[in-house]
Amino acid sequence: MKIGLIGTGRHGSRYAKHIVHDFEDMELSGISRRSEQGREQAREWGTDFFMDYRELIDSDQVEAVIAAVPPVLNSEISKLCAKRKKPLLVEKPLATNSEEGEKIVTLMRDAGVPLSVGQTLRYNPVIRKLREELPKQGRLFTVYANQRLEPSDLQWLENPVEAGGGITFHIAVHVFDALHFITGLKVIRVSAMCRTCRTKHLEDMALIHVEMENGVAGIVDVSKLSSSRSGRYEFICDSAQLHGDQIHGYVDSIAAARETRIGSYRPEPSIPPLLADWLAYLKGEGENPVSGEDGLYAIRVSEASRESAEDSRWVNV
Repeated sequence: MKIGLIGTGRHGSRYAKHIVHDFEDMELSGISRRSEQGREQAREWGTDFFMDYRELIDSDQVEAVIAAVPPVLNSEISKLCAKRKKPLLVEKPLATNSEEGEKIVTLMRDAGVPLSVGQTLRYNPVIRKLREELPKQGRLFTVYANQRLEPSDLQWLENPVEAGGGITFHIAVHVFDALHFITGLKVIRVSAMCRTCRTKHLEDMALIHVEMENGVAGIVDVSKLSSSRSGRYEFICDSAQLHGDQIHGYVDSIAAARETRIGSYRPEPSIPPLLADWLAYLKGEGENPVSGEDGLYAIRVSEASRESAEDSRWVNV
């Protein structure tokens, strides 16, 4: 499978390195980047460089496209991929808002072109263990999740036009998708508080009350404020509590007053298993790892959270 990669910055370069070094049945046929640094990367990876991503998508040597760019570009990229009938794997978030996200999903579906979204947290071993263990704990009542990261130095993340939103779009989308993946339940309404603490334009802290299907309630806590990191999930169930941290690599169960470690994991890259499932899907040997509809759902919850934060009211997703 000949892959064209649009965006080879911090995250996109990870895709490139895995394709080049870890997959015999994938070929990095071209890359596109807005800066001249892309030429050096192309030489390093033994591939062609396209300053204009439109030329990369149009190239006959590219069979499928991966986009790891600011979400404002995803709409145009999807239009070109739909026109050229080239499958697209787009990094999250799918779009800068749900209206654009729905247009992308509809366009690709109507064109019969595969669309996948890079919600890579699904491939974290802690997230997968939580999904496996949760049904064993009895009825689920409440959930809690946080993802706390260090402040970012990427300039475009402070640009509302390019980014669409702050951490509710670029961090909380991971958490919302992970909760859906673990529990099988969707968020149906939210009440949120967002703050700009260390940033000037877009929120870098959010506390979001969520109401999920089946009457499950919870809190999502995301921020980019401290030099420390965490990614903790808690599930309060009928017979036990299930806890895990996807950054620190553990899963615990609490029954009565006793806490038991049921899984310990070392950090693993999540891009290779996503790429493997994506390739199998394109070959007709597996399901879509993360559908466009799932990517759109995560955006809708994030968008409802930002709307709620404007006047502290409950907003339906």
